[in-house]
Amino acid sequence: MSCKKAATVVLMLNSPEEEVLAKACDAIYKFASKGDENKVTLLNLGAVEPLFKLISHEDPIVRKNATMAFGIMASNSDVKKLLRELDVTNSLIARLVPEEDVIIHEFASLCLARMAVEYTSKVQIFEQGGLEPLIRLLSSPDPDVKKNSVECIYRLVQDFQSRAAVRELNVIPPLLELLKSEYPVIQLLALKTLGVISNDKETRIILRENQGLEHLFKILETKEFNDLHVEALAVVANCLEDVDTMQLIQQTGGLKKLLSFAETSTIPDIQKNAAKAISKAAYDSENRKILHEQEVEKCLINLLGTDNDGVKTAVSQAISAMCENLASKDAFGIQGIPQLVQLLSSDNEEVKEAAAMALANLTTANPGNASSVAEAEGIEPLINVLSAKRDGAVANAAIVLTNMATQEPLRLSIQSHGIMNAIGEPLQSTNSQVQSKAVLTVAAFGCDADARTEVRLRSNSCLFCEMLVIHYISFFKILMFVFF
Repeated sequence: MSCKKAATVVLMLNSPEEEVLAKACDAIYKFASKGDENKVTLLNLGAVEPLFKLISHEDPIVRKNATMAFGIMASNSDVKKLLRELDVTNSLIARLVPEEDVIIHEFASLCLARMAVEYTSKVQIFEQGGLEPLIRLLSSPDPDVKKNSVECIYRLVQDFQSRAAVRELNVIPPLLELLKSEYPVIQLLALKTLGVISNDKETRIILRENQGLEHLFKILETKEFNDLHVEALAVVANCLEDVDTMQLIQQTGGLKKLLSFAETSTIPDIQKNAAKAISKAAYDSENRKILHEQEVEKCLINLLGTDNDGVKTAVSQAISAMCENLASKDAFGIQGIPQLVQLLSSDNEEVKEAAAMALANLTTANPGNASSVAEAEGIEPLINVLSAKRDGAVANAAIVLTNMATQEPLRLSIQSHGIMNAIGEPLQSTNSQVQSKAVLTVAAFGCDADARTEVRLRSNSCLFCEMLVIHYISFFKILMFVFF
């Protein structure tokens, strides 16, 4: 159809005859389906406003064809902008009732899913009661309707209000049912939706009560579903925050499977999500005990050797979280510390920061681990990290060096590497946490004569003195070492 014919067809949208209207809508649908340029042509010809009126037409064929044209045109950003101005969501939601044709369900839900990308439309769909019919359509016999509906819900639940609402509307059972779909795109969207809503504790309880974990582990255990494993793990990671869920997974053998799955996988995103799952779980003391009993430390140490920066970062963060368990802290020492020390020299600043944080937690109140850092030749890399770009890396490196300084041989060794010179830059940081950790490091090394001499020399710098005075409590401690 040419642009000239398209203009004629758009004029036909105002015809009083139902047969003409049906044919005109069908012609517009076919024309718009051929590309974005045609959609813009129809927009400029003024097709959107009359189509909007026709999606509520009393004749079912006109209504169906108009909704099809409407849905296909909504993929264009300029069309969507006009649709928002016309406030079309209420009319589209009205097309989702059970009495309507399945084709109308398909294209009305498609249009809503495309509009739900924008915040304003999300609010309109929520406030106009769109969630309930969309959830009902998750059980539609038509796969396209299911796909469009779950995609729209996924976009809506990015907002907290919608997450609470879908929980009340019992969205979990139909979402779990979608995990059995023969269409991977539907399974993926269902998992992504579960990943968002399972951030809420109440939803996790409902998920557990509906045997959601069984569905998730069935996906993880099926090799043919490897393209779904990352999203499935993300949901499991949220669930592991709850002690009851952790205990259930342990009792059913799921935790051992999860750790084995993480170790044997060669997909970085899977390894990373597994490490994140452990991190989330480890924030609870009871969960840490359970993870330690399952020898999670061996799994994490093995994952540290993965050649992927994202995995290294996530694993280092998991080790940090597990360090709250004293037995885990000891277990990481011999094998984990040398690998973490190597990561301090990474070109990736995020990896460097995560490794420094793990070492800070490992060496706090643990002289054995502090000695292990020195044995792994960690002194020089730690001092180098004091000039890193990320404040977290600098602060944590200072903590490790301070922890090591409680042992005289280590303190002298660190002093010989020029710690007092290297700590000058962190003392001048604009980050108060970095400054305070740096001052404590100066205090830790101030009991040695050479260090005191170096402090006196550096104290000739007004800026150096100013940085110390800012943290006056530690300053007085340093003065005691330097002058008495």
